[in-house]
Amino acid sequence: MSQKPTARPHGQIRQSQMITTFGPGAMLDLPNHSVLVGGLEYWSPGGEEIQEPRLVSKLKTLLNVHDLKLKSPPPDLDDPTLPQTGVSAWQFPEWFITQDVQRGSQPNIRSRFLVHRKALIKGRFIDADKKRRSVVPVRFVRACRAGHISDIDWYGFAHGGKTECRRQLSMEERGTSADLSEVWVSCECGVARPMSEAAAVGALGMCNGARPWLGPYAAENCAESNGKLVPSKLLIRTASNAYFPQLLSVISLPDRDEVVSKAVDRVWQNFLEYVESIEELQNERHKKPPVKAALDGLTDKEVFAEIKARRGTGTTELKSVKHAELETLIGSKEEIGHDQPGGDFFARSLPRAGWDRPWMSSIERIVLVHRLREVVALAGFTRFEAAAPDVEGELDMGVRRASVAREITWLPAIENRGEGIFIQFKKAEVDAWLGNAAVRVREAKAIGGFDRWAKDHLGTSRKCPPIAYTMLHSFSHMLITAVALECGYPASAIRERIYALPNVGYGLLLYTGTSDAEGTLGGLVEVGRRLHEHIRNALELGELCSNDPVCAEHDPESQHESRNLHGAACHGCLLIAETSCEQHNDFLDRSLVVATVTGAGAEFFGGGYR
Repeated sequence: MSQKPTARPHGQIRQSQMITTFGPGAMLDLPNHSVLVGGLEYWSPGGEEIQEPRLVSKLKTLLNVHDLKLKSPPPDLDDPTLPQTGVSAWQFPEWFITQDVQRGSQPNIRSRFLVHRKALIKGRFIDADKKRRSVVPVRFVRACRAGHISDIDWYGFAHGGKTECRRQLSMEERGTSADLSEVWVSCECGVARPMSEAAAVGALGMCNGARPWLGPYAAENCAESNGKLVPSKLLIRTASNAYFPQLLSVISLPDRDEVVSKAVDRVWQNFLEYVESIEELQNERHKKPPVKAALDGLTDKEVFAEIKARRGTGTTELKSVKHAELETLIGSKEEIGHDQPGGDFFARSLPRAGWDRPWMSSIERIVLVHRLREVVALAGFTRFEAAAPDVEGELDMGVRRASVAREITWLPAIENRGEGIFIQFKKAEVDAWLGNAAVRVREAKAIGGFDRWAKDHLGTSRKCPPIAYTMLHSFSHMLITAVALECGYPASAIRERIYALPNVGYGLLLYTGTSDAEGTLGGLVEVGRRLHEHIRNALELGELCSNDPVCAEHDPESQHESRNLHGAACHGCLLIAETSCEQHNDFLDRSLVVATVTGAGAEFFGGGYR
């Protein structure tokens, strides 16, 4: 790639968009250019360092690096006297089509010249008649799932293989629709080929491993783990599947290990320093009031792990993102965090007397999160298919992700501050529900639907979540819709975090957060004080969908529909804005939450809310 990144800024975007939408390797249209956002080496310094040790530790393991920092994207200083900051971008694609239409031999054919960047003079193409023609970037490129991207070999495609011909190429529209079968690439020598053939596997050749966002000479070998070469696929430059950022996020919570350590400190001497087993620890807690008071809210397992760690005989457990968060949320007493101005997290449990209703019997605890901080970092990206975090909040180690830099020493990240509501479910109630025969039948259908979906998405890294996750996920969507009607935030601003960890517990966190003050308006917490009413409304609304009985009777294993990751779920009931959903609106089934018109009998909530 011979061109240089643009020297001066031609557009501005928000810092948060540099993480979620327009990170390194993303394509976007500036006022005068179509560009590919440059890698981190082409980002000017100046972003503030963001401290979040738990997230940094996860990213180090994921990317196999020893030293890593998180920084915010470089801000626009808006001061001409200061050094220029910003993000450089590479011109891409390098092929263009002229804007003027040339009528073909037939009246229904509209033809435009297809030209390379090197044929342009001051951004225009001068044809054989010396006419200066304006150009726009071609909308077709080639790419692979691992993020590699490059221009199509248009001469080779038009001629069906390698050719020495270099006569003028044209792109023709042979119809009134935008269907690929009506878009043809032709050459003055007389050959022509429809773009529909470019969609066939292998039609554009094998991936060349090009990484133009990292600058010249950055190509790498592109092959599967078995050494098999990867074919390039046709990609429409402005399509929604052109860029999927791989984001890893954590909620900044008080370190549970630190809480345990401080509690053990208070009774270490004279009480715990001689404890040799969990049984002895249990006796100390039972017989010694100071020990019982100091260790209140902590499990015997985590206390004994701290005792062994102090003696050098224990091992450090590497907890998943959500495991650590859920332990803190469900293992604390009435108050979590420190109620100090500028603190990262503060939450209080809502007294059960205020929300105890018959339909709330399966809920253990409601926590009003007055203040929270979420840190989101960009780890890489893919194309064609998203690689979202799994049910434990972790990114798959084996996913072929595109790198955001030649050598990663830092990653772009943002801080979101806001508020939320945490709902803890009774583990015994969920476990009992999982033993229901109707639930097992529904689970088998969900697995069958996922297997059918996976056959159409070869190479996918996604895994079918447990049925408890799908139930909590569906309930979360129902509750977001009900809460948004009164909390003052639009539904698209409320996000979810589902906790379905059989060895720890079950719960969900609904929260909102932005990089400015809008995330701390207090509306979500205020609604949480009457959460029992909103849960009742959500359950009642979920029983019937405007698309019933079609929606309720949908079979995930159906061969005739593409909604294999949905049970009873559609745009009329469960689907919400994808910015709110942690699974891109997949793995939903309201028949697992409430009774539907089919009477499947797999609902978690009974009829006490009517």
